[in-house]
Amino acid sequence: MQISVQNNTRPKLWTGDYLKVWIANFLMYFAFYLVTPLLPLYLRDVFSADKATIGVVLSGYTITALLIRFFSGYIVDRFPRKRVLILCYSSFMAFFFGYYFTGSLLFFAVVRTLHGAPFGITTVSSNTVAIDVLHPERRAEGIGYYGLSNNIAMAIGPSIGLVIYHTTANYPLIFTLSILIAVTGLIIDTTIKCRERQPVYEKKKLSLDRFILLKGWSQGITIMGVSFAYGILVTYIAIYSQEMLGITSGTGGFFMLLALGLITARLTGNKALRQGQVLRNASLGLVVALVGYSIFISVPTVFGYYLAAFVIGLGNGNVYPAMQTMFINLAPNSQRGTATSTILSCWDVGMGLGIILGGAITEHLGGYMSAFISALLINTLGTIFYFLYARRRYLQDRIR
Repeated sequence: MQISVQNNTRPKLWTGDYLKVWIANFLMYFAFYLVTPLLPLYLRDVFSADKATIGVVLSGYTITALLIRFFSGYIVDRFPRKRVLILCYSSFMAFFFGYYFTGSLLFFAVVRTLHGAPFGITTVSSNTVAIDVLHPERRAEGIGYYGLSNNIAMAIGPSIGLVIYHTTANYPLIFTLSILIAVTGLIIDTTIKCRERQPVYEKKKLSLDRFILLKGWSQGITIMGVSFAYGILVTYIAIYSQEMLGITSGTGGFFMLLALGLITARLTGNKALRQGQVLRNASLGLVVALVGYSIFISVPTVFGYYLAAFVIGLGNGNVYPAMQTMFINLAPNSQRGTATSTILSCWDVGMGLGIILGGAITEHLGGYMSAFISALLINTLGTIFYFLYARRRYLQDRIR
């Protein structure tokens, strides 16, 4: 009887260490989102940068995060994960000090670009530590809830940053708040009790699969289509809302509804993930996201603007945790860091291309709506590829 009770008892999900890594990750993304939506306005107002220049400057952050992520999975698997997390989180926090001294557009571009490196590896190590502290039976569900930390930060970070901006027009104040928030997250991470894994010492020559989860390439193409569209959307939405829709109160409402959709999808989709319906969530999310971008383009009004935000959030909120679970299921335990870094790298590739090409399209090929149409087209191509190939490939290659 005693054995039966133990077998019917589900392992605890919200353990102390999981909650700590969840909160610390939320604070990292909150510090990130507090400043990110303001940077296009900052570059335009302070340095008189045009649209194409804004795209190039802001893409540097994503490109650097991408480059470091190609190696971060190996680093996280090779060295003690908590130590890597603490070191990189500290560097992420420290780079905010550089924004105080950006007296020229070039120096700002350098600081912003370099800031992407610690962000890239911190996100990988934090994700991997969260996976490590989760019980295997609750892992898929825990991954979904872990993503809520990003989504809630997205919901309140831009809104608070925009309120501060419109109230004080004081950029140094916003940078200071980001530092304090990041410091708090760093302190919390230092208290996590993460079981020390034996570092991976390999005598054989390093292969490409130690840096990139090659079996996940088809899922990677799909997620790049999603992030390409998302990169264009979140980077240029603030200026678009001002110049095209006359929304002078900022994009806080847009990001709030976007994050509300993300959170709703995570909460409703976790049951399906817990039951192993990974493909169901990914398929549903991709279709819903396409509907959201279609609304945004075909209904260029304030109503369409806010409705699209919520629907796109619903779509992406189902897609990302499902895709992350697919990557984890394609990798052995010794390559969890590599699997995490691969999906984040694919996300960064799409984001970076979206930011760069979005700025160029906006400047030279018909304005913001042309950029958003290109977002819809690329997202559509990624979705078609998923249904025609990536779904079937995942079923063939998954480990568990």
